Amino acid sequence: MKTFKYILFLLLIVIIGAAIYIAVQPNEFEVRRTRTIKAPAAVIYNNVIDLKNWEAWSSWVEADPDMKITLSEQTKGINGSYSWEDKDGIGTMKTTETEPYTSIQQHMQFAEFPPSQVNWVFKSNDDGSTDATWTISGKDLPFIFKMFSVLMGGMEKQIGPHYERSLEKLDSIVVHSMKAFKVNIDGITEYGGGFYMYKTTSATGVNISQVMAKQYGEIMGYMGQNNIPANGMPFTIYNDMMAADGSINMSNAIPVKNKINVARDSQVLCGYIPKTKAVKTTLKGNYTNLPKAWQETMSYLAERNLTQSAIKPFEIYTNDPGNFPNPADWITEIYIPIKE
Repeated sequence: MKTFKYILFLLLIVIIGAAIYIAVQPNEFEVRRTRTIKAPAAVIYNNVIDLKNWEAWSSWVEADPDMKITLSEQTKGINGSYSWEDKDGIGTMKTTETEPYTSIQQHMQFAEFPPSQVNWVFKSNDDGSTDATWTISGKDLPFIFKMFSVLMGGMEKQIGPHYERSLEKLDSIVVHSMKAFKVNIDGITEYGGGFYMYKTTSATGVNISQVMAKQYGEIMGYMGQNNIPANGMPFTIYNDMMAADGSINMSNAIPVKNKINVARDSQVLCGYIPKTKAVKTTLKGNYTNLPKAWQETMSYLAERNLTQSAIKPFEIYTNDPGNFPNPADWITEIYIPIKE
């Protein structure tokens, strides 16, 4: 009997000690993880801000395929929300504040536990990558929550690995999405023609992007100085795509409404493309996929015995990459003029 009482006394001491230990635990918590993703901040933000995308990269869903996800009518932007249910209870997530391409704030409620604040911060780096930081925090924690946290090894142990795996999956999904492209041969069409301001130069497959950027900057600078409005999207005329030295001779151009008379010593000139029939191809995706689009277009001509005319082939960049951060959304039209 004395032994039993002694055991009960020791047990009581352990319980009291554990209760004191739990009670003195911090009344708040914070778990934070950062991953550098080789993608623009806007591309990552656009994925995270729409909660319907979360299921694809959530580590919790990966660990529990039976988890039930319920999307609300609005999943994107402020007041976007969704809920989930697993063996431990029901949770909800709601977006409360946003700063486009920079940060997202959300409110999370799980079961009977106190609400948590979830924050995302997207920091752009000079090399084009982005540091994506994901943080969850809570305060005024009740005793039962602190007891659960202690028994489960702490919030770092419970949440940290999930955040790391989720960010890893988000990285893979975002980077893969940027590689998507589609080539569509639209067939024979009529191009309306028109005047354009242009500069001609040579480039290689290695430096063509840098050369184009410089060319367009100088053309737009000239047009701005002379109050010449653009009348369409930039395009490139390929004067010689297989020069003897392996370079590409091209004229980078911007459409204008009327003929522009330029000074004799001007490096920016005015040209004209007449109305013409052409084979048109549309590429949706990164410009790095243009060689494949051109190859498929040339094969189309050969298979149908179509002959190129004296008018040089060209490609039009129909949307501005500055407004479409994901290269998968860039659209380029290729035109190869053909003989009637």
